[in-house]
Amino acid sequence: MRARRLAAVASVVLGLVALSGCRAEPGVAAYVGDQRITEDAVTALVDDLRAKNPTPTGQPAAPAEGQPPAQPAQLPGRGEVVSVLVLAEVCERVSAERNYQSSAQVRPEQVAQQLGLSPDTEYVREAAALYGCLSGVPAGTPAEPSAQDLKDVVAAGRAAGAIPADVTDEAAAGQLDGEQLRMALATRKSLAEAVAAYDVTVNPRYRPLQFPVLSFAGNAPAVSVPLGEAGSDAVTDVSTPDPLPSASPAAGGTDS
Repeated sequence: MRARRLAAVASVVLGLVALSGCRAEPGVAAYVGDQRITEDAVTALVDDLRAKNPTPTGQPAAPAEGQPPAQPAQLPGRGEVVSVLVLAEVCERVSAERNYQSSAQVRPEQVAQQLGLSPDTEYVREAAALYGCLSGVPAGTPAEPSAQDLKDVVAAGRAAGAIPADVTDEAAAGQLDGEQLRMALATRKSLAEAVAAYDVTVNPRYRPLQFPVLSFAGNAPAVSVPLGEAGSDAVTDVSTPDPLPSASPAAGGTDS
């Protein structure tokens, strides 16, 4: 098994306008406090993705020994776009209020290469800015995983095919419980508190909306921070957000 912590990201102003009135206006994808992220803004980024990337251009990296082959790059869906815009606004606000400074400059070319997208794509630029912003948000003290945390990570690893069938849940949990997992849990807690503080509301079609902070090899989410409400019974055509790429080489993980 191999897990890697995603580089941390920032301000996205595209599609954010002053909010007045209720928090269920037609054409609004999400709210962050008194700001709204419009469906038109999301559509603009999706259309730009499709126009500049008719097919994914990047080649997946060669898998590590014993790991399943990497899947071909896919264009981000609307849910992924919304998650980047929402978390970017939250990061911009918390950074301004607490004077956080980015600790890493993430270039669009880095993100583009790992996503297999054109660096001229607006989504790539927004994602690079987000990673840079998040690099300045303190994660806090590494958090010891609860039994439920370990159960959830093991289940995610099984779903991703990252845990061999002959490895027991107990053995997998023991191998995955390390510094990366504990830092990811601390990061999730820190970001979840920021999201809650800025009153995030997400259109039901995008729920549950999450942003990965730790992933298995192949970019399968291992630990994610929820953005807004937990879920909805509404029918949706939005795919589950895929994890965004690391701006730097993957940190060492646990292999099996």
